[in-house]
Amino acid sequence: MHTERALVVMWSIKVLADPKIGVAGLRYALEVAKHGSVAVITKAEPHESNTNYAQGGVSAVLCPSDSVESHMHDTIVAGAYLCDEETVRIVCTEGPDRIRELIAMGASFDHGEDGNLHLAREGGHSHRRIVHAADMTGREIERALLEAVVNDPNISVFEHHFAIDLLTCQDGSDTVCLGVDTMNTETQEVIRFISKVTLLASGGAGHIYPSTTNPPVATGDGMAMAHRAQAVISNMEFVQFHPTALADEGLPVTPTKSRENAFLITEAVRGDGGILYNLSMERFMPLYDERAELAPRDVVARSIDDQLKKRHEKYVLLDISHKPRKKILSHFPNIAAECLQYGLDITYQPIPVIPAAHYMCGGVRAGLQGETNVRGLYVAGEVACTGLHGANRLASNSLLEALVFARRAVQPSIDHMKSSKYDLGTSKWWSRPVVPFSLGSEAMEKILLMTRKVRRELQSIMWEYVGIVRSTTWLQFAEQKIGELEAKWEEYLFQQGWEPTMVGLEACEMRNLFCCAKLVVSSALARHESRGLHYTIDFPNLEESKRLPTVILPGSSVKSTWSSRQLHKQPL
Repeated sequence: MHTERALVVMWSIKVLADPKIGVAGLRYALEVAKHGSVAVITKAEPHESNTNYAQGGVSAVLCPSDSVESHMHDTIVAGAYLCDEETVRIVCTEGPDRIRELIAMGASFDHGEDGNLHLAREGGHSHRRIVHAADMTGREIERALLEAVVNDPNISVFEHHFAIDLLTCQDGSDTVCLGVDTMNTETQEVIRFISKVTLLASGGAGHIYPSTTNPPVATGDGMAMAHRAQAVISNMEFVQFHPTALADEGLPVTPTKSRENAFLITEAVRGDGGILYNLSMERFMPLYDERAELAPRDVVARSIDDQLKKRHEKYVLLDISHKPRKKILSHFPNIAAECLQYGLDITYQPIPVIPAAHYMCGGVRAGLQGETNVRGLYVAGEVACTGLHGANRLASNSLLEALVFARRAVQPSIDHMKSSKYDLGTSKWWSRPVVPFSLGSEAMEKILLMTRKVRRELQSIMWEYVGIVRSTTWLQFAEQKIGELEAKWEEYLFQQGWEPTMVGLEACEMRNLFCCAKLVVSSALARHESRGLHYTIDFPNLEESKRLPTVILPGSSVKSTWSSRQLHKQPL
């Protein structure tokens, strides 16, 4: 490691697991650390990730009666035939080996009485193929990986470092990524990382919506930074709403403060026989789909949404109480404990649930080895759009995709690192971001209050007009309102003395939320059909001629505002 005034750090490879370190960032770091020094940059604590929040499990073909072809078929059907077939084959074929690697590293999954791995079945899967650790699978995978990362001398983890913008330059017609500017949110110091290779494993953008199962740090930072760095973005209209998040207002004891993120009720509850009822205790899923509660998530979420709108109710009920008490408590201990805190015993009472934003199927467009159109920039996990999920993610395929692509990105990363001619001297190429100490506490307090208000307004627009069911009129209205809101916010900041090179955690998160919200809206407007997670009343049918990914090319269709420009000017 070389330092320059303790502000510039040179690494062989950088893993931008910002806002969190999930399975993709950790798995990649462990492999590339065999070939050089690795900086893992995370916005919060290492465990604050969607991986850690993943309850259901990870899918893989591990049962003799199952097959790669069957897993592929289920994935493509769930993805409404928009999946990239080669990507699907690779993930379904390589998945079992990635699971075995985790077990060899010490990850402990549930086993049946016969001593074999206990495989669960979830919505959209034709076989039992979900490996799990009770209802805390993500936490167990992350525990095993974090333990290995902490013990690796070639890996340094930088907690509480918020990534501001990627450092890019032009090499002929190519854009090249050479690092990232970050802000240490505890010391308020700007730290510049220079690296030959950068992997974005920054998760999704659930907080563009008011209710999301994502952790508070999932503000679309990686997607927004990549877009500003000229990376191609794809399929952002496909936002998966988890059909069953805990509805706090339906609990016997209402939580005293509102949650930062919705509490997820895993798909496995329905997989194990959970039944959905409206508040009149009428089972409604068979009215919408012959697969009833085992239909894919988009169908279940739309069905619940329809019930809520028709009946003017705030939530529906998910009942697993007809199953043996011992089985419920052994399969869903975390859910049972959470509900019991608020006076609800899931072994004899139904669980109040509502849909919540859960997973972005779109993101930074990636090739088969996690590469992007920006040289030296790789992506894995939810930030990426590999083509696996198509128009809708099949349950428990996300952890699998993260594992497979984190592994596939390793060799091209090493090859690029060895051929790169850039060094620490490049750190002087870009002007530095500025922490706004000069503004004073009164102006900063006003900016913070305004930013929080604007954040809530943006989330409200997205839920009202860019939610589970959409229309062209609503989307155009959302586009207009978001544009006006962003202009109002930027004008207020600059009136308070803010400058385009200034950085602060909440202001930069807001910048990223605006960027991602606009990408979702413009992608949704571009798709003139209903497919998978994108349902619009103006084009209610599938159109074979429209079975193509949505692509947002560098510099296209998104107006140049503070949120869509890099802080620094491109070097010569």
